Amino acid sequence: MLPSVAAVNTATRRVLAFAAGGFLVWLIVACQMFVNVDPLSVHRTDAVIVLGGAASERLPVARRFQDEFHIPVLVISHTDTVGNRAADDACNAAAFPNSAVVCFRPPGLDTRGEAQAVSRLIAANGWRSVTVVTSSYHVTRAGRLIRQCTTADVQMVASHPDLDFFQWIRRFVVETGGLMDASFRPECANYRPEM
Repeated sequence: MLPSVAAVNTATRRVLAFAAGGFLVWLIVACQMFVNVDPLSVHRTDAVIVLGGAASERLPVARRFQDEFHIPVLVISHTDTVGNRAADDACNAAAFPNSAVVCFRPPGLDTRGEAQAVSRLIAANGWRSVTVVTSSYHVTRAGRLIRQCTTADVQMVASHPDLDFFQWIRRFVVETGGLMDASFRPECANYRPEM
């Protein structure tokens, strides 16, 4: 016996209502995890680190934070990519060796590679705390990956991109997947450099 049209319509409405409710819950959680990420308090650390990408947005925040808290070292992810031009230019303009500016090229040119490189820099310099600057949508995932690779205090500071609704939705999807990946496949599960 086939189900009636009314039963099918009721089941379809329930599925659609459940899907819409699930999407709304995900959207609210995503806003909290990828937009409203500013720390309640911030403090001075041993170095300020700018992650690669969106450098014209991230680098000014890092420099402002460095000036405000008198942090002696600015660390820049140097990737030679279009979105990282401001940071790459700062690295290319700096004279090395330079105790105030450190540039590094992450393996793989991704956040996992940056987490590995940052952990090595922390260990090599004996830093006990660092401030990491990245876009607000990237703070949660990047912080998780970096903290998986070091025992140093990692303070995450967000720069705030000017994105439209559809760009935010895209970032929410990408970062949700990335955060699940960082949770199920920890970056430095077997490697934690000593302080």
